[in-house]
Amino acid sequence: MDFTGYDVVIPVLVVLVLLILFTGVKTVPQGYNYTVERFGRYTKTLEPGLNLIVPFIDRIGAKMNMMEQVLDVPTQEIITRDNAIVAVDGVAFYQVLNAPQAAYQVAGLQNAILNLTMTNIRTVMGSMDLDELLSNRDAINERLLRVVDEAAHPWGIKITRVEIKDINPPANLVESMGRQMMAERNKRAQILEAEGLKQSQILEAEGRKEAAFRDAEARERSAEAEARATQVVSEAISKGDVQALNYFVAQKYTEALTRIGSASNSKLVLMPIEASSLIGTLGGIGEIAREVFKGDGQGSGQRAAGRPPVVRSGES
Repeated sequence: MDFTGYDVVIPVLVVLVLLILFTGVKTVPQGYNYTVERFGRYTKTLEPGLNLIVPFIDRIGAKMNMMEQVLDVPTQEIITRDNAIVAVDGVAFYQVLNAPQAAYQVAGLQNAILNLTMTNIRTVMGSMDLDELLSNRDAINERLLRVVDEAAHPWGIKITRVEIKDINPPANLVESMGRQMMAERNKRAQILEAEGLKQSQILEAEGRKEAAFRDAEARERSAEAEARATQVVSEAISKGDVQALNYFVAQKYTEALTRIGSASNSKLVLMPIEASSLIGTLGGIGEIAREVFKGDGQGSGQRAAGRPPVVRSGES
């Protein structure tokens, strides 16, 4: 069988066409965007899926990852506003939003983001005191996110989060902070104890004041009653009623005997007592009581006056 020129050319052309078609077909995986360059100049962006380009004229430029990515920020030493040296590390999250800008606006995208983040960490945290660094981490993260995202915006990326992981002061500074914290707690404890003692003393003084006031009021009423009794006896004597005087004398006499008998420094009391005089005096008391209660309790007054008291005399 003789082969002509066409028999050789046609298969070669078919193979070339298949190679050209295969070269012009590009498959982009999900989560990526490819840039297309024609003679070295950006022309378009290939989305995920099957795409066609002009073979031998167009070529794939940059393969950009459009998913959110994480970038570790290495540890660096920072001098705070109060001249404290601390070691700080962190982490940054970013996402490419515009593949051409991320590919052609900056060379070395991750390195650029890393250096931008580290520089702004030194700037932001260096303008704060150590106490602010340790207590305002959320505010630091928010400020870093705002500054870094604004600086990286022309690169077609979005900084989603910037987090400070660790803030490590030197060991001697940590020890000093521990002593300061202990002193502060002891100070607060002493203040609370002093406040409690002050409140207790105030309440105790108010209690003594109230007791003294009630004591004075009781003494005042007792004095008023005594004065009233003396006035009544004086008026009765001025009217010629001797029984009132007997009642007054007998009351004082009985009170004096009570005080003598209940004295704690007396173990033995020797004194003569005239029973007849005391009985006569008590009889005078009965007469006064009968006259006083005649109007509203005559029967009760008579029974009380008709029952003479029993008095035993002797020596103790």
